[in-house]
Amino acid sequence: MPPLLRSALDEFGASLTANFRAARAVPAQPEDQLKPPVTRLIQAAGGAFNLDIVARTEASASEFGVRPDVGVSVDQLLTGHIELKAPGKGARGRAFTAEHDRAQFKRLSDHPNLIYTDGNEWALYRRGSAVGRVVTATGDVRSDGAAAYSDGECQSLEELLRDFLLWQPIVPTSPKALAEALAPLTRLLREGVLAALRDEGSNLSRLASEWRSIFFPDADDARFADAYAQTVTYALLLARVEGETDLHDHAADRLDARHDLLAQVLRVVAQPAAREEVEVPVSLLERAIGAVDPGELARRARERDIWLYFYEDFLAAYDPRLRRQSGVYYTPAEVVEAQVALVAELLREQFDLELGLAEPDVVVLDPAVGTGTYLLAALEHGAETAERAFGPGARSERTSSMARNLHGFELLVGPYAVAQLRIAQRVLANGGELPEDGLRVLLTDTLESPFAAPQHIAHAPLFEQRLAQENVRARRVKAETDVLVCLGNPPYFRQVIEAEEVETVERQGGWVRFGDEGSVPILGDFLRDAPPVHAKNLYNLYVYFWRWGLWKVFETAERRGIVSFITASSYLRGPGFAGMRRHMRELFDELWILDLGGEGARRPTK
Repeated sequence: MPPLLRSALDEFGASLTANFRAARAVPAQPEDQLKPPVTRLIQAAGGAFNLDIVARTEASASEFGVRPDVGVSVDQLLTGHIELKAPGKGARGRAFTAEHDRAQFKRLSDHPNLIYTDGNEWALYRRGSAVGRVVTATGDVRSDGAAAYSDGECQSLEELLRDFLLWQPIVPTSPKALAEALAPLTRLLREGVLAALRDEGSNLSRLASEWRSIFFPDADDARFADAYAQTVTYALLLARVEGETDLHDHAADRLDARHDLLAQVLRVVAQPAAREEVEVPVSLLERAIGAVDPGELARRARERDIWLYFYEDFLAAYDPRLRRQSGVYYTPAEVVEAQVALVAELLREQFDLELGLAEPDVVVLDPAVGTGTYLLAALEHGAETAERAFGPGARSERTSSMARNLHGFELLVGPYAVAQLRIAQRVLANGGELPEDGLRVLLTDTLESPFAAPQHIAHAPLFEQRLAQENVRARRVKAETDVLVCLGNPPYFRQVIEAEEVETVERQGGWVRFGDEGSVPILGDFLRDAPPVHAKNLYNLYVYFWRWGLWKVFETAERRGIVSFITASSYLRGPGFAGMRRHMRELFDELWILDLGGEGARRPTK
């Protein structure tokens, strides 16, 4: 019995031979000669395997280098892509010699289901690794017609295509597995955005300019591409967790009720003209996230906080260097609970606030909120205190009031989305109500100026008005809101600037380090008494956050409160930190230092 695709493969070889003979008279791109025959062969394979197949040639995006030539869907769900090469180039990505081909193969190395073929060779790749063996024709489709493939080679190609067409996203069984599954697809999207930004006339380049003018003025291309990729990933994931099944058309609508900023950001970054330039990775993300079972996630969430480690796991797989520079590391629950308990004790004993964090006038801010662990701990501590004092009925009422008093700033879209999810779920689980204008967890750069507004906010397009409003809300909290408690685990990253890092870290420190035009930066107070040779040690994220926290609590409005940070301990003894210690002594009535060690020679064993 002949292989199922025997006749289809005969027609494939015959049509290609005819095409290349005709091309001698009318020259054409070799890859273009392959498109119709490959599409027909894939359709024939679908029929042979009893699958509902649609294979379409993608719109040209060769200048961006991120879109394979043919997209394939099965039962109306994206299955994978096929990249065509000129016959003779082969399908072995690591053997490509042309710089363009090598760069493209690297960019597509995170694709979960991708075929390379030059008509004579076929190879299936998943995340950059070949699956099975490469199928190679004995003959040449350019000249040998139907005789190019033997029956044995036809059988091998059937197996490869069946594997390709029956691909299903792996449904992660744990939050860590989910994080690790999404990370490469997010990275694929980020690389696609970066490629599009190299063309100043691309839609994504125009979108990046609008993003900078309204939201993050200092965002370079790398930061914009990262923000775009993480926004799409986490907005889609959040919509799926909320129960949305049609992520392509209705993800933003699903987010409107509880997470309206993410809904509007998703609408902005997924504008059709911009999305078209990165259609492949966005579609793959929709397919992968669509396979997630929100019921299973909800069940696991009832058992424990499944999102606690999620973003750290994601970032470790997505971009370890970004994780290091952003200082994204999980804070042990015991540390968080100890800090929160100590703050509550001080509120009772030093500020005569009997309910501690549950008192109506206690405003709490985490300036580097991450995934919301500190605010969650404060919320739970306050709710339990109120319940002990007034009975179970007080939990819901105090949860609602605390939801209005808990503030958080986050720079990265991923943890921001997770914090929004975790805190909203906890408020509702406690029987509380979310604030009418949304949670006070805001997407912003804490270290940006609290006084200087980005340009052009008044002229922002309709969809970007919500972005502009977020910026205004954040600046208002920075400049006007009285904060009694500032707590958290600020990021650590010292600026040891290497040649390849200059562009990404040279502006670190923002308003704290550089001030507004015509103003004196507040970091200058820490530079007092610092020997010049040691002053370089102050250029560290955790130092900037210490200076910002002291300014916010003790140098604006009320001039009283509590700052509770866990940070590196180098400021306690280092000669470069003399000015920092002096400024702390001048501001604080009491300084409590719990030195946990853990640095240098005093680092404990794992």
